[in-house]
Amino acid sequence: MADPESPSKPDFRIGFAIGDLAEGAMVTGRVDNEDAILIRRGGEFFVVGAYCTHYHGPLADGLIVEDTVRCPWHHACFDLRTGEALRAPALDPIPCWRVERSGDKVFAHEQIVVQARHRAAATSAPSSVVIIGGGAAGLAAADSLRREGFQGPLTILSADDSPPCDRPNLSKDFLVGTAPADWIPLRPTEYYTESQIDLRLCARVSSIDVRQKRVLLESGKPLEFGALLIATGAEPVRLEVPGAADSQLLYLRTFADSQAIVAKAASAKRVVVVGTSFIGLEVAASLRARGIEVHVVGPDAVPLERVMGREVGSAVRELHEAHGVVFHLGATVKHLDGTRVTLSDATQLEADFVVLGVGVRPAIVLAQQAGLTMDRGIAVNEYLETSAPGIFAAGDVARWLDPHSGERIRVEHWVVAQRQGQVAARNILGQRKAFDAVPFFWSQHYDVTINYVGHAQTWDSVTIDGTLASHDCAVSYKQGERTLAVATISRDLQSLEAELAFELNDR
Repeated sequence: MADPESPSKPDFRIGFAIGDLAEGAMVTGRVDNEDAILIRRGGEFFVVGAYCTHYHGPLADGLIVEDTVRCPWHHACFDLRTGEALRAPALDPIPCWRVERSGDKVFAHEQIVVQARHRAAATSAPSSVVIIGGGAAGLAAADSLRREGFQGPLTILSADDSPPCDRPNLSKDFLVGTAPADWIPLRPTEYYTESQIDLRLCARVSSIDVRQKRVLLESGKPLEFGALLIATGAEPVRLEVPGAADSQLLYLRTFADSQAIVAKAASAKRVVVVGTSFIGLEVAASLRARGIEVHVVGPDAVPLERVMGREVGSAVRELHEAHGVVFHLGATVKHLDGTRVTLSDATQLEADFVVLGVGVRPAIVLAQQAGLTMDRGIAVNEYLETSAPGIFAAGDVARWLDPHSGERIRVEHWVVAQRQGQVAARNILGQRKAFDAVPFFWSQHYDVTINYVGHAQTWDSVTIDGTLASHDCAVSYKQGERTLAVATISRDLQSLEAELAFELNDR
């Protein structure tokens, strides 16, 4: 972070010359000892905090869209008038100061405090809300319900043994060892008490009674609801590996899973990662950062080819190989005997443990048994409501009609899940807000981050602006003349601009 005491940074408290700031421009400065940015837009001036509240991204490098600023790193969005976090992955507001114009200068005055909107009228709010799932969508929904003014009983039923956590970090910085454990919870313990959110851990639901509007816990206890959100997420695909003991096969989905890998890695010298998924490759990168020998095994010819194409997949493989990862593609694990891993092509590897990242399946059994309409996931309308009125679904389990691609899709990515949880919360309160966010995700490999906006299930051409080898490019996936998705490396602003173009249907 820049030094807030630097004399080169103007203090907006003592004024800034209007003539030194062009229309639509931003300038970094400070308010007293706090970093801030001054923005000029449409004849108005705004002063807000300089950093995103998600991962501290520099907002001065972001994009101004109407009365908002968007973070260049992971596309969080903030209100310039209040500082409120409008879209995930940020949940907390940025500082925002009242601005006054006097003569040829503008001045920052007192800080604005974000208040709950209190839109939830008694006639539209349900008597109570139950959320099944303590992941991205569930926490974002509960947070939004309280911020929107819902004051009724609110319960999160989580099968996990730890509070909602920063799941993307589990395969990245936490696994590397650069993020301490206390960074991982999305909210501190006192947040749930102060927000009157009844968070129940290790609480598994055995059934949903749609007609009686209640869920039955595995403990046998029933819980009634006025509205229900199903945000059960996805579960790792588990493989049967002949000869393997359970303690040798590790998966990564929960905080406990990541902690188990960290514990094993402390004394490990060699690891085999099965699967060339994003999770598998991020785990490989994190274990290499720990100095562990890593072999990646997968049936595909090119990593990530199905999602990102041959060109990007090949570049990602080369990046990992440059860091010492050894690939065994077109192969699967056939047998495990002690520390010896035998592959389907007869290759034998030594491994202290094996991490499996071969994909996930949506956790939809409860919804199926409840009789909800299914479509390779839980079918929802544009408001994320299922076939049963008052029951919503969000996150990895929900399949919806994406207005940008015109296809019914289901997306297994963190930011999408959070944004769906936020929109579902508003619709639980009767606001009838269509979910129209452009899908976005990021994946980190060593010091290279790939941002991806849009959704391309299939494409007939790929164009690359820049070069993958230099880690500076934008990759467009097209169907005819229409761009379906854009992946960028080291071009954060271009990623934001692509997202906006999709929103405006300018693709």
